[in-house]
Amino acid sequence: MQRNKFTTMRSLKVLDRCKGAQVYALHTTGGGGGDVGDKLYHQLQDHLSVNPARPISMHNYQSSNVPLAYVNETLLPYGLPVSDLLEPQIESCLKFVDFIGTLADLYRRIENCPQFEKTGMYLEQCAIFKGLSDPKLFRRTLRAARQHTVDVHSKVVLAAWLRYERREDELRGTNSMNCCGRNIECPKATLVPGYNPEFIYDPCVCSKNPQGESVDDYSIEDVECSTSDEYRDMSFCIGDNEIRCIRYCIASLSTPFRTMLYGGFRESRKEKINFTQNGISIECMKAAELYSRIRRVDSFDPRIILELLTFSNRFCCDDLKLACDSYLASLVNDVENALLLIEYGLEENAYLLVAACLQVFLRELPNSMHSPNVMKYFCSPEAKERLALVGHASFLLYFFLSQIAMEEDMKANTTVMLLERLADCATESWQKQLAYHQLGVAMYERKEYKDAQSWFEEAYESGHIYSKVGIARTKCKRGHKYSAYKMINSLISEYKPVGWMHQERSLYCDGKEKMSDLEMATQLDPTLCFPYKYRAVLLLETNKIGAAISEIGKIISFKVSPDCLELRAWISIAMEDYERALRDVRALLTLEPNYMMFHGKMHGDHLVELLRPFVQQWSQADCWMQLYDRWSSVDDLGSLAVVHHMLANDPGKSLLWFRQSLLLLRLNCQKAAMRSLRLARNHSTSDHERLVYEGWILYDTGHCEEALAKAEESISIRRSFEAFFLKAYALADTSLDQESSAYVIQLLLDALRCPSDGLRKGQALNNLGSVYVDCEKLDLAADCYMNALNIKHTRAHQGLARVFHLKNQRKAAYDEMTKLIEKARNNASAYEKRSEYSDRDMAKSDLAMATQLDPLRTYPYRYRAAVLMDDHKENEAIAELTRALAFKPDLQLLHLRAAFHDSMGDYASTVRDCEAALCLEPNHADTLELYNKVRELVKEQ
Repeated sequence: MQRNKFTTMRSLKVLDRCKGAQVYALHTTGGGGGDVGDKLYHQLQDHLSVNPARPISMHNYQSSNVPLAYVNETLLPYGLPVSDLLEPQIESCLKFVDFIGTLADLYRRIENCPQFEKTGMYLEQCAIFKGLSDPKLFRRTLRAARQHTVDVHSKVVLAAWLRYERREDELRGTNSMNCCGRNIECPKATLVPGYNPEFIYDPCVCSKNPQGESVDDYSIEDVECSTSDEYRDMSFCIGDNEIRCIRYCIASLSTPFRTMLYGGFRESRKEKINFTQNGISIECMKAAELYSRIRRVDSFDPRIILELLTFSNRFCCDDLKLACDSYLASLVNDVENALLLIEYGLEENAYLLVAACLQVFLRELPNSMHSPNVMKYFCSPEAKERLALVGHASFLLYFFLSQIAMEEDMKANTTVMLLERLADCATESWQKQLAYHQLGVAMYERKEYKDAQSWFEEAYESGHIYSKVGIARTKCKRGHKYSAYKMINSLISEYKPVGWMHQERSLYCDGKEKMSDLEMATQLDPTLCFPYKYRAVLLLETNKIGAAISEIGKIISFKVSPDCLELRAWISIAMEDYERALRDVRALLTLEPNYMMFHGKMHGDHLVELLRPFVQQWSQADCWMQLYDRWSSVDDLGSLAVVHHMLANDPGKSLLWFRQSLLLLRLNCQKAAMRSLRLARNHSTSDHERLVYEGWILYDTGHCEEALAKAEESISIRRSFEAFFLKAYALADTSLDQESSAYVIQLLLDALRCPSDGLRKGQALNNLGSVYVDCEKLDLAADCYMNALNIKHTRAHQGLARVFHLKNQRKAAYDEMTKLIEKARNNASAYEKRSEYSDRDMAKSDLAMATQLDPLRTYPYRYRAAVLMDDHKENEAIAELTRALAFKPDLQLLHLRAAFHDSMGDYASTVRDCEAALCLEPNHADTLELYNKVRELVKEQ
């Protein structure tokens, strides 16, 4: 949505109370609400103070004789959204017309490239995965890139990026240079060059505690005494001072010294050589003489080592330079030291020292992004050239920096400069596509349309087809709408259409053609938000508010995003449903705490305060009751809003932050979930509690063994429900043989013996029932599920249905799932599971409903495709899977389509789908087996 200072409502038919031009001065206050809005709000509060009755519905509010305009102007100070001003964002990631083909090609190239080039290939994979909704794919590929890295520079950048992905900067009490205990991120291990992919996950040097080893402390005085003067056969004179030296030791420092002292120069025949005019201090020359004998610099003062660094450059003393470089690098441990030493490193071409300084800056991100003293070493062309001279300017470095800058502020000058440096470093085709396209997006956001069009054209010429969207958009902004239409129309004609093409063409046409394109966009890709938003606003403008709420609710039911929640809240305010509006705003703020509502003109927190007088006020006890009620009805968004309310009253409650993270994970909002988990850890009041939350953070970022260790450490301090539950959960995720299953059962029983609330105990009972089912202990499983249902853990109906099914009680299983469908607010999964206990026709009906409610669920597509294959409708089966793969590249879908192609003898398509699947999961055993089998068949043919 574009900002428009003088937006009037598009339709005058939308509720009488909203009539009139909503024109206000936009001088915002600290709350973001505007002077007029604040004034009206306070007038409203003053009036309400004489009648403190709650709740206040719109009906009894009108009866209080307060002018209704006060409510409208307070809650809707900027009017309602306007359909003509809506437009989808241009995505800043790489997008492809044939994404499956792109994945397959990438997998082949990764498998066939030399070992030392794999880092670059994995970096390309990172760029591709960045556009997917699953951050785990990106993090796994980032780890693979780090694993295959050879040079120090790349190790430093990738280790810092991995740390940033966990956002440890938000954990209280942590230092940016702390080591996680593994080589993959260890700040010391990154400064060691060399290729060793096999030991990347081993414990690093920092975590080891060698016994019986000691480091000798050397001083100049000690070693001076250790060498007799009779061996010193020459001197360097600096002023009146004479530094006695051993000629062959000095000569061994470098070729220039060897030539001077043993070559044809006159110095080779002198016992005393005058070094007064060389700008070398007496202390530096003494240190150089000592180094020539002991080959160590760690006993010297850092100031002397800096002089030695200059000395080594002047006289080409490579070993001395490396020793100084390494030692100075080991001293860099904070931003202050890094800012002091990086200038020396750049001036003296000290590769490791600059690497160490860069490492501190990068591990301090995103905070260091806001420091001009730090960013001056990255942003300008001159800064990039200085880094290049010392071997530290790379596409990788600027890829990392620019991604963070775009997350912080897409329009900022720093972002544009970093993207320009990214473009300077781009050499390969995909690198140019990414850099040029992202520059186009940044310029478009800054409304610099001419420059944006130029960059989009560069990206398109480099091979990025999606950048045509940017070209068309900028042409339209510059008054060439028909030209934009023709451009996207030709794109649809030239390539196999995908959802975003029709979405884009809809911007340049009107009426039925526009709506047709939006419908086609939704059919091809139901995950695109814009078509739902546009249709909802159009319905709002024609006074069909209930239909508008329903339309935007369709996508919120399976893909929660702040902009869609904002729109539903906006419409809810228009229809006087303040409770739903407040619920959506609270849920939105859980996803993005600093979200600005109404085209960026009002902070979400301010709108919460404006809405609160119009809804029932809850105590903390009321909130717990509401949470139980919503939890039992599987209303995750409603639960999220209640937890947000509770945190507003008690922001220091770690348990609530943890509960929030669990709800966000259920809603597939992983970034927000991790932030809530970090806040839970920060607000924990005991060590055992902190360790549990740290364990969950590690588990959710793919470090299962470390998570288990945290759980065990927490249990050693205090036996608690959450510690046992974490340990059981992490252990069950590794491998469950009979012995480990028994151990997981015991852990869950231990958890249930510890104090906890019913919500968590319901989850533990549900998990325990699942393990019992896997162990074929069906009666025990049924008991667990029944106990869970008794404390309103509604999802236990699903487990109980599974037990009935295994007992051949199919009707009872079906009835259990029907109960879940009736109780659950979000019931797509319930329809999906009920289909397993139905006949074919009823199963098809349930799965159709599941797809309608949540098109991202892959089982319905696989089932329908399998049925079609059974009916010998091979092409229709392939088409069913292809339809889903167009917007959800999924491992199981790809594997099944590969198997179908194999059964049809289409080996080329089989290989392509296997390669695409293996790009997503390289170790998937079934796909590897099929892939190898088909390749052998192809070779034989």
